[in-house]
Amino acid sequence: MADRGVAVVTGGGSGIGLAIAEALIGEGWKLLVADLSADALQAARTRLEPRGGDAVKFVQMDVADEASVIAGLKGCEDKFGEVRGLVNSAGIGRDVPFFDTSVQLFRKILDINLVGTFAVSREVGRLMKAHGGGAIVNIASVSGLRGNIGRSAYGASKGGVVTLTQVMACELAPDNIRVNAIAPGPIETPMVKEMHNDAVRAGWLQQVPQRRYAAPEEIAGAASFLLDSSKSSFVTGQILAVDGGFTAGGLLPPYP
Repeated sequence: MADRGVAVVTGGGSGIGLAIAEALIGEGWKLLVADLSADALQAARTRLEPRGGDAVKFVQMDVADEASVIAGLKGCEDKFGEVRGLVNSAGIGRDVPFFDTSVQLFRKILDINLVGTFAVSREVGRLMKAHGGGAIVNIASVSGLRGNIGRSAYGASKGGVVTLTQVMACELAPDNIRVNAIAPGPIETPMVKEMHNDAVRAGWLQQVPQRRYAAPEEIAGAASFLLDSSKSSFVTGQILAVDGGFTAGGLLPPYP
């Protein structure tokens, strides 16, 4: 299988990021897997190294800290390969009513989900520009496209990712860098399992036409497509909802 180059995956220690990382190994990518949690990175190492071997590197990174991002990416191409792909999957979520959302929490979620996406994209984008281009996939959310209750901070951060994606696509196109986003619906990730109680789950199942949550692996195919220049070379600035029909939903049949 041809070497596609290096793909950086933030939030790659668990959930959607880990599932995408695993899929990319099978498609010939070398990987730099970044995560804030040392425990998550160790678990990812156990899962990915048997398949990727020396083609996978791991780095602890706080995407909300500019210095940590720069340090984590320093020398990442040395004796490894050119960075051609980036998946910004690092993020946090909270389900908090509007009046109960503190400014501190609002800023924290924006820092990680939005500022973190910007900071990593800027640094990786500079590497891509230096050697002729690449592709960036940002993980947004349907909560950045619709007004879901309890998501004032989370929804605002992901709505920012949607707009940032479109601006980046326009500005970086002359450098042959494509930028797209995936907006997942309800996915069975560790973060979602913490956020969604029985009542929240019932609400999602009522509104998702496919009447289920997806597995993280069901996002990986969309990310692989958007990173692959042989399949999506004329696709940039798009927001692909992988949501079981949630954003298309209108009046649905009663949930059994």
